[in-house]
Parts: sequence; C-alpha cells; structure tokens
Amino acid sequence: MSFAAALLLGFLIEAALGWPAALFRRIGHPVTWIGWLIARLEAALNRPADAAAVQHMRGAATVATVLGLCVSATWLVGQLLPGGWIGMVLAAGLAWPFLAPRSLFDHVAAVARPLREGDTAAARAAVAMIVGRDPSALDEAGIARAALESLAENASDGVVAPVFWGLVFGLPGLVGYKAINTLDSMIGHRTQRYESFGMVAARLDDLVNLLPARLTGLLFALASSRIRRSASVMLRDARQHRSPNAGWPEAAMAGALGVRLSGPRIYASRVAEEAWLNPGAPDPQAADLRRGLVLYRRAMFVLVCGIALIALV
Repeated sequence: MSFAAALLLGFLIEAALGWPAALFRRIGHPVTWIGWLIARLEAALNRPADAAAVQHMRGAATVATVLGLCVSATWLVGQLLPGGWIGMVLAAGLAWPFLAPRSLFDHVAAVARPLREGDTAAARAAVAMIVGRDPSALDEAGIARAALESLAENASDGVVAPVFWGLVFGLPGLVGYKAINTLDSMIGHRTQRYESFGMVAARLDDLVNLLPARLTGLLFALASSRIRRSASVMLRDARQHRSPNAGWPEAAMAGALGVRLSGPRIYASRVAEEAWLNPGAPDPQAADLRRGLVLYRRAMFVLVCGIALIALV
C-alpha cells in the first residue's frame, strides 16, 4: 500500500480533529518531543564565546544527531508495520501529528474572529501566538497583514512541505522534514547566541523548503479566482522577500486577495525595513483575513486532490 494513501488519511484526520487538547495534556505532541531533544543538545553544546568555526561544527552535530535519530527511528517503525490496510491505517496515525492543516486554520481563525468584531486587543493577543513581531504596535491592517503572512508561510512549512517530503521519502521523509523545520525554529535565528551555532539548521531548512514553498504559491494561485494575477505577482515579487522561500506563498496570496503584504515591521525595538509584496495594493483588513482563510481551504482541497491522485496512481 502506497504511503501516499496513508498520508492522505493522516491529512484528513488532522483536518477533522487537529491535535486534541486532551491528548496534548496527556502525552504532549511529537514535535514537542523533538523540541525537547533539540533543547537538551543546544544547552549542552552551544557556547557562544567559542570561535565561529567551532560553533558551526557543534551546530552541525546537533542537526545530524536530531535528524539521524528521527529518521532512523521512523524508518525502523515503518519496517515493523504490517502490510495491507492495517499497515496503511497505522502509518496514517503516525503521519497525523506531523501535518497541520486544521491547526494552522484554527490559529489564524482565532485572530480573524475578534478582528471582525472590532476587538483589537484580543486580535493582538491572538496574533502574538503566531508571529514574532511586536503586536502592541499593530493596528487592524497590521494585524490582518501579520496573520495573512503567517497563514501563507506556514501553509508551506506546516502542510505542503511535510506532504511533499512524505511523498518523496515516506514516513522518514515526513518526520525528517519536521525535525529540520523544528531545528530552524529553535536555533536558526540571527542572534548572537545562534548566528553561528544555528547556521547549518537555517541553511538546511532553506534548502528543503525551496520546492515546497514554490508549490504552495502555485496552490494558492490555482485556488484563486484571480489565477493569472496571483501567479504574476508571485513571479514578480517573491524574490523581493528577505527569505528565499516565504516570499512565494506570501506573494501569491497577496496577488490572489488584491492586498499588499510584507513591508516594514517591528521586532522588539528594531524596525525591519522589508520590501512590499504587491506594492500599490491596499493594506488588508479584517474581511481580507477571512477571504485568506477561504483561499487557504481551497488550496488545501487542491492539495488533497493531488495526494489522492498520486495514491491512486
């Protein structure tokens, strides 16, 4: 039985259930288990006072250890699964926590609801859970922009990329990708503590997201009522983004919704002067965030159809 069928079932389970809070309270989440391992290795190996070359080597050792353990463990588990439908269902259960179509939707919808009702304070609190910028300086347009950017970027990192690598390499590819992405989110920062230690994690994350990010942008364009506009904005503006990957889904969403995204933002006390995606378009508002969620659902439907086609073939 193709792993694509298991991936499809795991995707549908997460889309229906997310990761239940009761289950999280009882056992946590597999990604938090990976995070625990990363945190222990980082605490043991990261010495910011050491030479950059030494820090690079220790960071690379951290990446190799985490990735090696995750991939080898899931490969071994995969070898122990029975064949046929029973094995497929068990594989789907293992894939389920590493996919996040429902979880991402719920986090962004938690911003959209108070924003639509005019409760800016609650919307700021909700958006602070999904972005790193200072929410206290955000007005309605800033909140909607931050949430849409998070929706677009995490559609790639949290949904499309895991599916992509799962289709290519099976369960080890799915879990291995999530290990790389978690490494980047924890140690891949451009700060004094992580600049050298997390360099390998950040570069590897950029590499494994190259194709999925562009595929996510294509999915947004295909799901849009403005296919040509979305695609043209993506092809024109994506490379203006500070990230080699995030600009593709963000620009496609900006073109599809007819709004501008990215642009200047505040992190702590620092102002980051970023280029606009789809410049000249108006800032997004609460209604545009709701439209973004509708576009996301349509894009996920296109993705599900693609997985189902691959499973059938």
